[in-house]
Amino acid sequence: MPSHVWRAITVVRTLGRHGAILFIDDYPIPRWQRRLLKRINNASAPGRPGERLAQALIDLGPIFVKLGQSLGTRADLVGQQVAEDLATLHDDLPPFPGDEAVATIEAALGLPLEEAFESFNRAPVAAASIAQVHHATTTDGREMAVKVLRPGVERLIEQDLRFLAFAASLADLLLPLSDRLRPEAAVRVFAETTRRELDMRLEAAACDEFREINKDAYKFRVPAVDWQLTGRRVLTLDWVQGIPTDEPDRLRASAINPEEVLECASHVFFTQVFVHGFFHGDMHPGNVFVQPDGTIIPVDYGIMGRLDLPTRLFLGELLVVFLDRDYMRLANVLVKGGLVPDHVDRGALSQALRAMAEPIMGLPQNEISVGRLLGQLFEVAGTFEMRARPDLLLLQKTMLVAEGVGRALNPKVNMWQLAQPLVEEWIATHLGVVGAARRVADDARDMVERLPRLIRETDAVLALAQHGQRRNERRRRLQPLLWLVAGLLLGALLL
Repeated sequence: MPSHVWRAITVVRTLGRHGAILFIDDYPIPRWQRRLLKRINNASAPGRPGERLAQALIDLGPIFVKLGQSLGTRADLVGQQVAEDLATLHDDLPPFPGDEAVATIEAALGLPLEEAFESFNRAPVAAASIAQVHHATTTDGREMAVKVLRPGVERLIEQDLRFLAFAASLADLLLPLSDRLRPEAAVRVFAETTRRELDMRLEAAACDEFREINKDAYKFRVPAVDWQLTGRRVLTLDWVQGIPTDEPDRLRASAINPEEVLECASHVFFTQVFVHGFFHGDMHPGNVFVQPDGTIIPVDYGIMGRLDLPTRLFLGELLVVFLDRDYMRLANVLVKGGLVPDHVDRGALSQALRAMAEPIMGLPQNEISVGRLLGQLFEVAGTFEMRARPDLLLLQKTMLVAEGVGRALNPKVNMWQLAQPLVEEWIATHLGVVGAARRVADDARDMVERLPRLIRETDAVLALAQHGQRRNERRRRLQPLLWLVAGLLLGALLL
């Protein structure tokens, strides 16, 4: 507990120094504590609110940078401009010494470096908060990229993850909005995702699976993993060279047509999301390269997204009703998809959705951003008790990044225009009469198979409801004491 308290003080002081304690007047806290927060917050700090918050998170360390990147998908929580500023966060850090990387490799693989690699460049080609990448050549002459975890990074990240879990549990007790936002569940998902990035074998497995499902894709290649040179703290895969996708002039100078690259990328992204339900979740330009023949190669498989078939069908129907501008039906789709509870006023939700969508839908087709549309949809739905869906939030972030890459390649063409025939065909197949009949049959079979588990889950739901009642009672009893302690900590910060 004391370590969490000191970390909380550090966090508040860092946010205050950068003028990044945002939305002070919106905090559901006692008035005297709001005045203390305003005194701590440096109102003269330069930059937009989102830029100030981004800089504070960088100072707080890698976990907070990743947290900021997650918040970059939550315009419903932080607003559109702050979300856009946070979405650009990158966790580039100074490299750690090459000798430490060698020691990590030898310990992970259980053999001397010279038995694994003919040559190994101790100067990294890229360094981030969790790992850095080195160029190497195997004893049989293959060029490889070797990704090595930072020494001690697991311990540092685990400390901050425990602090975030502590902070989420406090928020769950103190904030009325926690019933909808579910901070403990959100931090739990965030922690699981982050811990997966600390095991290079899991990233290797994601890369391997992605390579398998894209093996027949046109001009799209995924590097192969060398499993014999991969361990928990080391990942070895094919070396990738090429031109970043946000440099169209370099592409043209190399006789590569950016428009053809964009068309290929659009088809591949559609296939990832709708056909396979398994997509690359970090497609910024630094992670996507184009080879001389126009082949696209993504790297960095630490963040991957999965969508089950019902979610993909939900997204397909969402796109259809958006294009039709049928906002009452859109409200019904949101309720049916579980994003909004059934008791909301669907007429009011329909009206809010129209107000949000029409300014975007009225733009020229090449300027319509599906990622921005989804972000604002979540923002509107948030006022109607929207339930957070981490899978959709990652998809929305990925869409925004992919659209940015598409605009860099050709600002006159919308990537969704290029993929529209594929989307329409997929929707007709899966949302039409035949698709509906097939789903009914599949659902009936699944229901029979899942009946024993559903009975167990019903018991779990009842237990969860009882837990919620106990939590509300605990919140009522503890809130005055916790607010007092929080106030004392804020007072200590001022001193």
